[in-house]
Amino acid sequence: MANKPTFTDKGTLQRGKACLRCRKRKMRCDGNRPACQQCTHAKKPEGCEYDDGKGKTRTQILRETIQRLEQRVRELEDPEYVSPAVMLHDPHLHQSESSSSSYDSPSSTPISVSHSPYPPDSSNSPSETWTQLPVISPSPSPFSTDIFFEEPQSYQAPFDLGPVLLDIFSPHRHQCGLGIHMGYLRESLILPPNEQRHPALMNSIYLWACFVSRPKPLSQHEESFLSQALDGVRDGLRQGDKLLDVIQASCLLSLYFLANGRLVEGSVHASAVAALAVQCGLQTAVTGKGSFNPSSSRERLDLDYIRPGYKEGERILTFWQVYNLDRCWSVALRKPRVALDSEDPWTSIDCPWPQDITEYESGNIAIGNTFSTVKSFLQGDVSGGFSIHAQRAKASAIFSRADELAASWRYKLPVDSYPEEFQALELTIDRFLPTIIPIHQLNVTMPDEKHTLIVVHTLIQVSVLQLYQRFAQNDPVIYDKCSAAARACVAITKYITEQDYDYLEPIIGSCWTTVAEWLMLEIANIESAWALSISSTDVRNDIATVLYAMTSLNARFPVLGISIAKIQKRLAEL
Repeated sequence: MANKPTFTDKGTLQRGKACLRCRKRKMRCDGNRPACQQCTHAKKPEGCEYDDGKGKTRTQILRETIQRLEQRVRELEDPEYVSPAVMLHDPHLHQSESSSSSYDSPSSTPISVSHSPYPPDSSNSPSETWTQLPVISPSPSPFSTDIFFEEPQSYQAPFDLGPVLLDIFSPHRHQCGLGIHMGYLRESLILPPNEQRHPALMNSIYLWACFVSRPKPLSQHEESFLSQALDGVRDGLRQGDKLLDVIQASCLLSLYFLANGRLVEGSVHASAVAALAVQCGLQTAVTGKGSFNPSSSRERLDLDYIRPGYKEGERILTFWQVYNLDRCWSVALRKPRVALDSEDPWTSIDCPWPQDITEYESGNIAIGNTFSTVKSFLQGDVSGGFSIHAQRAKASAIFSRADELAASWRYKLPVDSYPEEFQALELTIDRFLPTIIPIHQLNVTMPDEKHTLIVVHTLIQVSVLQLYQRFAQNDPVIYDKCSAAARACVAITKYITEQDYDYLEPIIGSCWTTVAEWLMLEIANIESAWALSISSTDVRNDIATVLYAMTSLNARFPVLGISIAKIQKRLAEL
């Protein structure tokens, strides 16, 4: 039988008997259980909790869980971090003080013990202990919309969990292609709802934070954030609200599906977001500070919620995020490209090459003079665009163009003679490579740059393979070019440490598959040759190196399982 509320002589509820939600908002509570009238009208009956001293509320349990997560994150980030004192509670004191708030009552007064949080005789490691989180049943997941967010309009994670998830995601933003100022994104969590970033974007970021934390406890909440992110994208499209955030979120969702081997879902989202970006005119040139070409933009982008000085920058970076996704994964998935680059002003790519987000704050942006950005580059004009973001975009352009040319040329290439389009792309590659840090200097670069450069170098070398491999059997010169490109990709993998695999883009797995297939062709040619003195041992060692890289990446991003199995089977038959 439910407990009846206790009222004073004046007909008001006794002090301390209101539910926690009404108490926090200083609203009049009728004390009804299991849910008071205020919570019922607010459609939050499951959030109506009473501090009756008989046990911890869901909010208290969630607070303690988050405190452990934050502490563990700090321990993982800083090996020299010393855990704070363990906070123990006197259960008898808690039971005797039920009338005060669970947030600041004497019953919550902790007893400090200045020792390690793990018992001396415990056989559990810190990481093992961290995985043993309390299970809240039968209440909803602590990350569901009604509990995780204080108000559905604000989409703000309570108890500072939002910043924790952003800290987890921040080192991975480059492998997702997200060009955004993480500091300002973190600050936006406390802004009014209309000034915050769209829930679709925030939930997509939280989704990736849980994803990259696998197999830690946060990963169990991926489905919850995925559902909220998909709902947010649908709401954003329906309302036409903060479309730039919706586009960024859609890119993150597409890459999440692709990295997890959910290729059909990832492909659909990639095509849809590319079409939306073109419809919004992101591919057009910036015509002036804070304004865009109205004749080329079909949809008005509301950028008022983005910090001044970063509006143009985020718009430019978002287009190239879409471009990289569309161009690279169209090759990997064998699907049509959506973001076209034709002479039509509606689709011509005139967007300036991207820069680092911090460069845009000072107004350092090229406007009014960027036309046919990609077309000019593919014709050999490598001037301009030397940031790491621009180099990544240029690699995507070369990668996609090589695949396009190879697929369109259906005749044998005459010896010592190449079509003009092939020569133009090879000229671009020859001019572009000297503008980026060479392979042998990868280990002296900053981590973010190193991870991007590994992908850039690999895309360029695989582009050579894609361009010529179908003609290589009939032309020794082309065959040697393909072999050199494959060896270069193998050499790149030797600069990848075990920690680097966590930050590589999933598309590199498709590149390694192409390299492995070429190396198996080399083994078949060697072992079928008349010159029996030629050994295939070196080539087999190269395949083993590539397979190790593929397996290591697949442990983080399960997208290569089928490819690895096929290669191993074919290798065993050679």
